[in-house]
Amino acid sequence: MSRLEASWIAVAAVGAAIGVTSLTVTAARPESQAPNADAVKRGNYLVLTAGCHDCHTPVKMGPQGPEPDMSLALSGHPAAMKLPPPPAPSGPWIASIAASMTAWAGPWGISYTANLTPDKETGLGNYTEAQFIQTIRDGKKQGRGRALLPPMPWPMYRNFTDEDLKAIFAYLQSIKPIQNKVPDPVVAEPK
Repeated sequence: MSRLEASWIAVAAVGAAIGVTSLTVTAARPESQAPNADAVKRGNYLVLTAGCHDCHTPVKMGPQGPEPDMSLALSGHPAAMKLPPPPAPSGPWIASIAASMTAWAGPWGISYTANLTPDKETGLGNYTEAQFIQTIRDGKKQGRGRALLPPMPWPMYRNFTDEDLKAIFAYLQSIKPIQNKVPDPVVAEPK
C-alpha cells in the first residue's frame, strides 16, 4: 500500500469516526507534476549560495549577534513590524536598512522583501513556474506587474539558467508555507 493510499484510508477512518458522510479534499499535485527531488536539492543549494536568506529571512538576535530566524525562513518582511519613516540620506549614504534586514529605503522609495514561501495568499503559492522565471528575467512582479525594487539583484539573478530557476522554484514550493502579508512598497516620485 502506498503512502497516498494509507493517507486516504486514514482520512476516511477519521471522517467515519466523527460522522462525516461527505468529504471534499483538494488533491495534491499528481506525481507526474511533483518536483524532482534532485531539483529541490539543487534549488536549496542555489537559494543558500545566492544569499536569498540574507534579505528574505528576518534576523533575530542570537548568541553571536544577528542571525537568520529560520522559523520565519524566506517569509519576507514581518507584517507586524511597523516602521517609522526612514531617515533622510546623509553624506555618501543613499540607503537605510531596517534592523530586521527585510526593509530598505533609498532614492527609489521603501522596499520590503517578499514572502517567498508557498503560502497561496501571501507568498509564491499563486505563482506558476513560468511567472517565477519571468519575474527574475524581467524584474517585474509575476513577470508583468510592478518593477522589483532595490536591493533585489534580479539583473544578476536573471543570468541563472532556466534549469536553475526551475530548481529554485521547486525548492521554494517545497518549503513550509508561512502566512505573512508583506507591506506594499512605497515608490518614490521621480526627481
